[in-house]
Amino acid sequence: MYVQVTYLLASEETVNREFGVYDAIRDNFPKYVVSLDEFDMSRNGIKHRNIRDFLLSDKWD
Repeated sequence: MYVQVTYLLASEETVNREFGVYDAIRDNFPKYVVSLDEFDMSRNGIKHRNIRDFLLSDKWD
């Protein structure tokens, strides 16, 4: 599992930077971007999760 953590996805530049770290990774392990944002910004198979929800989850899918 890969986890990229950021404070907020406040701009398109930040979104591209945080999700872009996975561009070179071609395996099938789950990839997450975790932030304080409440709305889901998942894209291209990379899941976005709110930090509270992520840490309190009993499973990651």
